[in-house]
Amino acid sequence: MTRRPLKLTWRQALAWRLGRQLLDPVGSLPVEEVVRRLCGVQAQVASSAEFAIRVRRTDSSAGEVAQALADGGLIKTWANRGTLHLLTPEDGGAILSLVAAGRSWELPSWQRYFNITPKSIEQLRAATREVLADGGLTREELIDAVVRRPGLAHLEKELRSGWGTLLKPLAWQGDLVYGPSRGTRVTFMLPEQASKRWRRLPDADDAGPRVARAYLGAYGPATLDNFRSWLSRPSRRQLRQWFEAAGDVVEVDIEGTSAFVRAEDVDELAAAKRTDSVRLVGGFDQWVLGPGTADTNVIPPGRRAAVSKQSGWIAPLIIVGGVVGGTWELDGDVVRIGWFSEIKQPALARLESEVERVSVVVGRSLTAEVTIT
Repeated sequence: MTRRPLKLTWRQALAWRLGRQLLDPVGSLPVEEVVRRLCGVQAQVASSAEFAIRVRRTDSSAGEVAQALADGGLIKTWANRGTLHLLTPEDGGAILSLVAAGRSWELPSWQRYFNITPKSIEQLRAATREVLADGGLTREELIDAVVRRPGLAHLEKELRSGWGTLLKPLAWQGDLVYGPSRGTRVTFMLPEQASKRWRRLPDADDAGPRVARAYLGAYGPATLDNFRSWLSRPSRRQLRQWFEAAGDVVEVDIEGTSAFVRAEDVDELAAAKRTDSVRLVGGFDQWVLGPGTADTNVIPPGRRAAVSKQSGWIAPLIIVGGVVGGTWELDGDVVRIGWFSEIKQPALARLESEVERVSVVVGRSLTAEVTIT
């Protein structure tokens, strides 16, 4: 890696990042390209994933994410941090390869807790691919089929648990993705069935530099800790190797913090001007999941608990100049904003303009009420 003595402010860096994440200015990329730019969108809550994409597009409509999934432009599977994500079929395999690189299912503690060995995981992988070969199955159908295979009956209880823990290593290794729902029941299918554009998982050492560059293109300037928080699987040694192999990546100084950017972005970063733009983003938004909720440059110190709640719930947020200024919730036709007292409130006109923009996304007229917290 080459070191460049560029010095930036955080407001400058966040202003550039807002542009890269299609928040200021709002972009016009197609649905699949928004997901590609963000290196995936968390989809644990489907409505939040759709909102995250729509607020980054100047013109959007309800159902466009579902259509992209149906057309094979997107896939849905367990990925970063063990959570459901929307990914592009062309890039998803590379990201999954890095998640799988941690091989958490081979840890002794994991094996003891779930009463499964790496050999059993390989048996489960093979059985799953075989039973899905003829098309998608509901979760119940899939489990019924695989537990009848020799050596897999003892996994039935854990496979039927609500968390899907034993299925995640299969997803990370490219053995299954979500298919079209049957009513309220989810289905699974092979990735190549879900999309003709699916590319198999590359080796992690080949995928790592590619994903690192894509990540820096959306979330830079970023540290190794930011990248690890986003993935939550690889070791720091692996991360550093991937960054070092990523090509023309440079180190910059942001108010005393060393962070990495792509060399091609340095001139734009240096020219970036701070912004006071106001944006409402939904729950589980990539704006905070990308750098991680421990990043106090994005979430004010002492406010992490207001953003990242119990059971991994990430609140809808109001962003001012790239910094989280508070949380919000929709109560009928009212956007109830809990404003962080230490953050300067924006001009009322900017707040009203953003609420009006969100009104178009949700399909009804909204008003805002602000409470200082």
